[in-house]
Amino acid sequence: MPSSSPVQHSSAEHEMVVVANRLPVDSRTLPDGATEWVTSPGGLVTAMESVMRTVDSGAWVGWAGAPGEAPAPFEADGMSLYPVRLEQEDVERYYEGYSNATLWPLYHDVIVDPEFHRGWWDSYLAANRRFAEAAAPVAAPGGTIWVHDYQLQLVPRMIRDKRSDVRIGFFNHIPFPSVELFSQLPKRNSILRGLLGADLLGFQRESDTLNFVAAVRKLLGYHVDGTTISVPGIGAAPVREVQARTFPISIDSATVSELTEDSAIRARAEELRRDLGDPERIVLGVDRLDYTKGIRHRLKAWGELLDDGSIDPHDTVMIQVATPSRERVEAYRQLRDEVELTVGRINGEHAPLGRPAVSYQHHSFDRREMTALFMAADVVLVTALRDGMNLVAKEYVASRPDLQGVLVLSEFAGAADELRAAVLVNPHDIDELKAAILRALAMPAEEQEEAMRSLRHQVMENDVQAWAHDFLQQLEAMHTPAGDTAPAVLLTGDANSAPEEVEVALRDFTAMPRLLIASDFDGVLAPIVDDRDAVVPDGEALAALRELSDLPGVAVALVSGRSLADLDRHTTMPSSVVLVGSHGAEVGALPPWMQAEVLDKSALAMTPQKEEQLAEITRTLRRIARAHPGTEVETKPTAAVLHTRSAKGRGGLNATEAALEYAMTLPEVTVTPGKEVVEFAVVHTSKGAAIEALSRASAADAWLYLGDDVTDESVFAELGEHDLGLKVGGGDTAARLRIADTDAVREVLQRLLHLRADER
Repeated sequence: MPSSSPVQHSSAEHEMVVVANRLPVDSRTLPDGATEWVTSPGGLVTAMESVMRTVDSGAWVGWAGAPGEAPAPFEADGMSLYPVRLEQEDVERYYEGYSNATLWPLYHDVIVDPEFHRGWWDSYLAANRRFAEAAAPVAAPGGTIWVHDYQLQLVPRMIRDKRSDVRIGFFNHIPFPSVELFSQLPKRNSILRGLLGADLLGFQRESDTLNFVAAVRKLLGYHVDGTTISVPGIGAAPVREVQARTFPISIDSATVSELTEDSAIRARAEELRRDLGDPERIVLGVDRLDYTKGIRHRLKAWGELLDDGSIDPHDTVMIQVATPSRERVEAYRQLRDEVELTVGRINGEHAPLGRPAVSYQHHSFDRREMTALFMAADVVLVTALRDGMNLVAKEYVASRPDLQGVLVLSEFAGAADELRAAVLVNPHDIDELKAAILRALAMPAEEQEEAMRSLRHQVMENDVQAWAHDFLQQLEAMHTPAGDTAPAVLLTGDANSAPEEVEVALRDFTAMPRLLIASDFDGVLAPIVDDRDAVVPDGEALAALRELSDLPGVAVALVSGRSLADLDRHTTMPSSVVLVGSHGAEVGALPPWMQAEVLDKSALAMTPQKEEQLAEITRTLRRIARAHPGTEVETKPTAAVLHTRSAKGRGGLNATEAALEYAMTLPEVTVTPGKEVVEFAVVHTSKGAAIEALSRASAADAWLYLGDDVTDESVFAELGEHDLGLKVGGGDTAARLRIADTDAVREVLQRLLHLRADER
């Protein structure tokens, strides 16, 4: 049972961060009302548990298993655990819906028809963003983030957008379908681009790797060399190389094998045989109750063997362990009903007095009980119709150091690629499955020993530690993408900085001799509105800026994504306030005392080629806007901007996705996604570069900047020791302080005015 305590560490310190749908522990309420955490079942937890023990500073990000408010971060067994909040609607739509009723059946060869609901996609997108936002800030600079499985396929790109300094790996524990099946998936390209945010993508089988690469080549059109994919950046961002490789997952095989030496477990294995009436042969199936596992096919084959007398139920008994799984999903409820009816019919027709023909166990077993079952079983049936790996096969092999027992293994399970000495079978062919069972039951001891020796060599030499080491070693060797390193995230969430902390920072700032005070416009000096032309800035905030610009040693600037003319029209600022439009591409008149020669305008010149390129971009964005009512295109001297704030229904998300896909075809254009906008600039500029130039031109000893948007992060990334960045509103940021809204901005500016006036 893991011990737990609150996380005492600060954020952004862990060398390795695992991101998975579930935390590796489940909560349990004690009789006194206290909560304890116990290790949860599941292949991923079993696989990663021993790996995380070897990491000096490891963290795990995942859902704690109950809807509603997430517990505070805590430690358990030396790991820092960061719970992610999922509401009941998220569980129903993101997890049970899109993950398990859309992706799971599609990725498993449509054994059950997948369901496609656009609302489920919205929840999947939102939940993935929540996982990414929880994971990004807890990784150390240059650390590793390892994302797991099909529920979180958008997370790699979301993390990369926030933390380009970290290495990102993704491992897919289930099959990846052929391009013909994958092409049926709505939002298929979004899934591919989400996955390609990783540096290294791992799959269970070579066929899965090749399926993924084929989908990227056909659906995205990216250049592929073997399994190396060239991923274009957005606009002028550099091309990245992403590797897709095969890493068959395994188990902690030494620990499983050691359990067989435990006298209590040995005694339990013997007791299990006695409880079943000491049959000559025990046949065992161990599965989650899932339609991919082939339980119905297996029971059909077993029933027919009993019907035709090939198996005597007095001599041979079958145990079917079916661990409960996703029972809120209709397909799983139907499966349970069918399995229980079939088991009842078989026992009703064939069970001897006092002994079942099929002992059906619809509950989970702990590791010790499971080892005893494996030791008692003469034959284990792993006959999945489609499976990424299937660790039950490897656990059975690891549980048989006596070199006895027979593994019947589906050729459609990933384990079949490695465990070639098993009795391989096509579980869709009931006659072949029946023959394989009879062959396994009749296999001589010496043949069992020969096969099991080969199987154990494979499983014991290639354990989960080797799997993880191989993946992480190849991820470590991956070349870190060129380009600017994303600034460290200093603040996450929505909580505002303490007022006394803001007050101290403002006092320290205003004490500097020469200051630059700069601000974004929309969302900072003026509330965001749907109609951009109807914006109304806060008059008192603008008045404070005007008065600040008249004080000695103070330079004031407004830096906006709006065009210079638009910014001037809405603010009517005096010439003492510098206006910077189009994210720095347009600079208004400078006060006479400012060193104009410091501002290098040569890079802003428009050439005929750039004019032509801008016209083509504008035409394309207008085509996108026409396809998504409510979106509109704004033109600037050096840029075109797609605005989605007024889009109807899902149009904003879809238009943004189309614009970003188009951006990948424009290697010489600076593309800046913002709050419900995407800007395409044919001249490379940024707010950060503009503030840096203004700071030099005004000879400022320190500067302060107020911003609310992702485009303002380029400013916060430039913060020096004495500079001050204030993020307005929620979201991850490199700013050191956060304030609430435009009202708080007004108060900050008025306080600056008061403090600076007192200084003089």
